[in-house]
Amino acid sequence: MKTILIIDDDTYICNLLVGFLEQKGYKAEGCYSGVRAKKLIEAKDYSTILCDYRLPETNGYEMLKFIKSKKPDIPVIIITAYSDVRMAVKLIKSGAFDYVTKPVQPDEILHLINRAIEEKKVRSDAGSANFTKEFISGTSEQVKKIMEHVRVVAATGLTVLIEGETGSGKEYIARAIHHYSNRKNKPFVPVDCGAMPKDLANSELFGHIKGAFTGAISDKSGHFEQAEGGTIFLDEVANLPYENQAKLLRALQERVISRVGENKHIKVDVRLLAASNDNLVNMLDNNEFREDLYHRLNEFKITLPPLRERTEDIMEFAGEFITRANTLFGKNVTGLDDDAVRLFLHYEWPGNIRELKNVINRAVLLSDSGIIKAQSLPDEIRFSKVTGNHFQREKEQLSRAGNLKEATEITEKDLIISALIKCNWNKSKAAKLLSIDRKTLYNKIKHYDIENAK
Repeated sequence: MKTILIIDDDTYICNLLVGFLEQKGYKAEGCYSGVRAKKLIEAKDYSTILCDYRLPETNGYEMLKFIKSKKPDIPVIIITAYSDVRMAVKLIKSGAFDYVTKPVQPDEILHLINRAIEEKKVRSDAGSANFTKEFISGTSEQVKKIMEHVRVVAATGLTVLIEGETGSGKEYIARAIHHYSNRKNKPFVPVDCGAMPKDLANSELFGHIKGAFTGAISDKSGHFEQAEGGTIFLDEVANLPYENQAKLLRALQERVISRVGENKHIKVDVRLLAASNDNLVNMLDNNEFREDLYHRLNEFKITLPPLRERTEDIMEFAGEFITRANTLFGKNVTGLDDDAVRLFLHYEWPGNIRELKNVINRAVLLSDSGIIKAQSLPDEIRFSKVTGNHFQREKEQLSRAGNLKEATEITEKDLIISALIKCNWNKSKAAKLLSIDRKTLYNKIKHYDIENAK
């Protein structure tokens, strides 16, 4: 039976998820402490770990680093508040499988767990039907040009470097290159270099023999051998330790590898694709990345624009994600209302396509009608200063205010809403933050009709 570990100091949420997952056929364990969780992770094997970002004696980032150092293959899902979405993006760069935002929806958690458990199988499936079903490219001119380059370079044996922000679709582009190449019926092996413990990078990539190091209880083939005849995709290649880069360069130049602890050379026939969300040229200047390896990887470069620079694609992705979410959650949502569309088109999307997908999944899951309304979107989007939203409208009203009293009231309303958002609409905490009593706050909320702005 697959076992899930939930790490959350909120005992109610933790126990709720344990009970829900057990009802769905999983074995689940709850843990309220990061210290205790570390002991459990060292002693047991888990199929997936859910970890709250905010823990008393540590945080989700430190827990993720610990998990990946001890059990790198375990998918980790971070539970976070929407105010921490940018941190969630950083966590994904560091190897988290995905993130889910509070308030937690059990069905959304279940979907992520099921996807995490099946990810290895799905990711290693080189079948073209599966790729065609999952792939969405977009219709913007930037993406059309990129897809032209993908088809051209796919027919060659060139090593391709794919650059772009986290969540912008780098792995999808790598899969597209594999799909359109003559290697499409051979393995596609994705490797997250950011999730590999530094001391095990050579073993993960090239394999090892029994006794090569403590814990090497049997021979193991590495990712290069597993990709024989096909394509290996090194995601976040900038995270590959400097001392391991020389061995990767040799593998690319000579098409041979050596397992850790063995002098024997093994010939490999593998096409390599690499991706990075960091500027590798800057890393060259700081001596953090080998220049010779960079030029070997950069035989052909594809740069993916962030979602905020390809707004034509936002609604296409949103429509496709709504269709998939309807299937997942048994819903019948047909689209977004006009205000929601406006917010989507002006929001910055720091997590790019991955964040858009998460927002759609959540909105569809919570929808009680056939359309996603603006008020059902998370505060991160509704109250972002970039979206031309409530705060922006208030600023415009302020600039048009005809007298000091009106301007003062607009500013006061703005401050009250800001405090409520920071306190997750907890009025007692917001009153304390504003240094007023609760009764005064309730009166002002009523006066400014703030409840309807929530």
